[in-house]
Amino acid sequence: MPPDELPASASLHKVITTPQLWAIAVGMVISGVYFGWNYGWAVAGTVGFLIATLIVTVFYVTFIFSYTELTAAIPEAGGAFSYAYRAFGPVMGFIAGFGTLVDFVMAPPAIAFALGSYAHFLHPALPVMGVAVGTYVVFIGINFFGMRESANFSLIITALSVLELVVFMGLVWPYYTTENFVAHNPPLTVGKIFEAIPFAIWFYIAIEGVAMVAEEVKEPKRTIARGYILSILTLVGLALGTMILSGGATDWRTLSDIDYPLPETLSITLGRENAWTKIFASLGLFGLIASFHCNTIGYSRQLFALAREGYLPRRLAYLSPRYRSPHWALVVGGLMGLVALFVGETDEIIIFSALGAMVMYITSLLSLFQLRRTEPQLERPYQTPFYPWFPTIALSLALLCTGAIIYYNQLLSLLFVSLLVVSLGVFLGVRKA
Repeated sequence: MPPDELPASASLHKVITTPQLWAIAVGMVISGVYFGWNYGWAVAGTVGFLIATLIVTVFYVTFIFSYTELTAAIPEAGGAFSYAYRAFGPVMGFIAGFGTLVDFVMAPPAIAFALGSYAHFLHPALPVMGVAVGTYVVFIGINFFGMRESANFSLIITALSVLELVVFMGLVWPYYTTENFVAHNPPLTVGKIFEAIPFAIWFYIAIEGVAMVAEEVKEPKRTIARGYILSILTLVGLALGTMILSGGATDWRTLSDIDYPLPETLSITLGRENAWTKIFASLGLFGLIASFHCNTIGYSRQLFALAREGYLPRRLAYLSPRYRSPHWALVVGGLMGLVALFVGETDEIIIFSALGAMVMYITSLLSLFQLRRTEPQLERPYQTPFYPWFPTIALSLALLCTGAIIYYNQLLSLLFVSLLVVSLGVFLGVRKA
């Protein structure tokens, strides 16, 4: 078979139900409730970061209610890439695909490092990087066996993660005081709030990855909308509850620069030798595992979709004959993540992932407006409520957040733009050839 041709059977199986879709959506994001967001406290304090989180929460709620229209109308594995390609053509499609790929390839390294940190917290003899690399090997292996098995695993591990966070909030509730939450805060400034935005985005980033499994959803016209809406409501409650209670249960400054803020909160409030502290630290791995697993699904489907359309080498769109999994995409995306794991710091990886996400959000919202104008006849099983206000609010906040990220992270933003320009140049050159 010539390398630029795909087998006619290069399509994914429809196996995902509503509970499984909820689990994948929440699972992609839930590690952001376990770690990463607390770096925002170091930037803006608890009050400034709470304001940043509320701004970002409004953005994600309006964005998801808008994005769901696209996912339900165009249930393809390419997600934002597919919408932008259809609305604006190949160049905008490439930009959307690039942003999505950065979003989902960069998230797993940060999660893998946090997994290593949690494991080291429990058992100091375990090396952080050894656990992180082992995580890649194990979960790429699990995803080789196909979506049905992956979705079932996601449902179990995500449900346990959500239950664990509810238990955590119940344990720290008696120790919460507003005095603790507002103590030691730096002067509240607009600049500090904007600087903290990337860490607030970490609470919700990757929920849009549901679009990349839309091709594998049973009854997508109903299931996608239900899965998205249930997942965003779940995450809003978990994010705000966990962040506020943690900040008021102890001196938040001790939590602002570590990768395991929740078990550390319990170790301070209940004692390091307390049974709940030990149990939670062990179970805390569930949330990180859920996100790593679900983001592995996300990056592999994005690589698969881009390769299937000819944007990447066609080999990445090949599926395992037995399990119907994009095995080459799993391996290549994993290797890219391992490089980031060894060369980047957690906060830098989070910011880089957030830049990719914002590009994807902006191109998707523009695609929504464009397709409403150019394809009014497109079947839309779900329509954005309060159109055009919800997508307009989402687009305005996306531009605001992007500007804040770029302003306070100019070197990382320059690197991101440089990679985008070089990649786009290569794409256009190959396309003309």
